[in-house]
Amino acid sequence: MRLADSDPYLRPAFSRRNRLMRLLWSIVYVCFFRLSPRPLHSWRSFLLRCFGAQLGRGCHIYPKARIWAPWNLVCGDVVAIADDAMVYNPSPVTLRSHSTVSQEAYLCGATHDYDDSVFPLVHGSITIGEHAWICARATVQKGISVGDGAVLALGAVATRDLDAWGVYAGIPARRIKERRHDSGHDKTGADR
Repeated sequence: MRLADSDPYLRPAFSRRNRLMRLLWSIVYVCFFRLSPRPLHSWRSFLLRCFGAQLGRGCHIYPKARIWAPWNLVCGDVVAIADDAMVYNPSPVTLRSHSTVSQEAYLCGATHDYDDSVFPLVHGSITIGEHAWICARATVQKGISVGDGAVLALGAVATRDLDAWGVYAGIPARRIKERRHDSGHDKTGADR
């Protein structure tokens, strides 16, 4: 009997295929993605698409951004993911058009069920709305939807859904004010 059969803590949380794909992605990330010059957004988008990411036009994903599973990443047009941002996405993470994830922000799509003695991994999808901004060092937990135009302030933690055009701060994040959205763009993002 293998030790993993007798001890549930040693059982892999993901399939062999998933682990192999993450290994291949890690090699491509280290050798080609991370070392690419900052302006080569199209090159990094190409690499992500090779691993199943669905990316719109004009995405700016910076070389030190960490994408755990590209095949679970969906981005609209003109999405930005800054250096040192972490997208931990065992389930799909969707970033809608013109959304921004700043430096060292963390989109955390999984946790463990601490009430279960086996401590299994539990994951859920995350959705970031159009024109939303996840500020530096902010965290979005699994299963959360961030509404269109919402702002999650520096270091804040979203533990529940964030309404559209609200500004949220703190741990857990609380709505502190309304965000203006008369920036010269209509709801589709086209100039007026």
